Amino acid sequence: MKKFLSLIAILLFVVSVSPDAFSRMKFVTIGTGGVTGVYYPTGGAIGRIVNKKSKVYGLKVTVESTGGSVYNINAVLSGDLEFGIAQSDRQYQAWHGLAEWKDKGPQKDLRSVFSIHPESITLIARADAGINSPADLKGKRVNIGNPGSGQLQNSKDVLTAYGLSENDIQAEYAKAVEAPGLLQDERIDAFFYTVGHPNGNIKEATSGRIKVKLVPIAGEGAEKLVTKYPYYAKSVIPVKFYPNAVNKEDVPSVGVKATFITSRKVDPKIVYAITKEVFENFDKFKKLHPAYTVLTKENMLQGLTAPIHRGALKYYKESGLIKYIRKDLIQ
Repeated sequence: MKKFLSLIAILLFVVSVSPDAFSRMKFVTIGTGGVTGVYYPTGGAIGRIVNKKSKVYGLKVTVESTGGSVYNINAVLSGDLEFGIAQSDRQYQAWHGLAEWKDKGPQKDLRSVFSIHPESITLIARADAGINSPADLKGKRVNIGNPGSGQLQNSKDVLTAYGLSENDIQAEYAKAVEAPGLLQDERIDAFFYTVGHPNGNIKEATSGRIKVKLVPIAGEGAEKLVTKYPYYAKSVIPVKFYPNAVNKEDVPSVGVKATFITSRKVDPKIVYAITKEVFENFDKFKKLHPAYTVLTKENMLQGLTAPIHRGALKYYKESGLIKYIRKDLIQ
């Protein structure tokens, strides 16, 4: 359905430009995530900003809803997508040939463009399920994420940090969009979701008949995560975003960052245009989603593992932002 809508968007654009302009137009697609998460509107926000200058750059950006980080990285590297949004931990694993890329080895064609919003590993549970910590998930029915999503590995990392494994729980592997319904139907006791806040899925999960809580990911288990993995950091989930949850205080957790990625093979002029338009419309971009309120130009160049694409690097040199980039990311 989402591919169909993207096709419709392209066709509507086609009829609005002259045949000569169309023949020169380049079309690129951003892989995002589920339509209720932050990745999808993030891709849309980037697309809207760039498409305002479509005639200047001869460039049209469309957005595709996908299975998430792993799918996006693989699709970008195979050339099926030009750009994608992926969690910072997945970028790290792909670059170093870990996790899903263990057999393939380091993915050295992967390139960073910039990072975006922080994403907290969020554990949502039925209030009556007796789950006050990830350690309490033993024997429970828990959705840990669909294959190809970043949250699946995050869920496994959290379980390990608290002395558990998939075998200690009744694991489900549904997509995040399905989890609120499963929770409200009492078919699961809890689910993990790595996401920026506020989030529509979690609002849905906390607004039904079954009372729901956001479970803290804190203490010794959280310390193990941030000590062991360079891409995890402590985070806080504001309870004000979910007034129907039983929580009365903000919820501590750990998180990663969403990153905007591409391939070494993508035209530098295209990457330059997208980078320039996002950063030169920075204040407008920040207003497009509540998750972006914490963004600064400096922190949008942090949390990256793969080298900066040369098209983006050209803009960072011109704008003076290169001073915020780690030297090992400059090639």
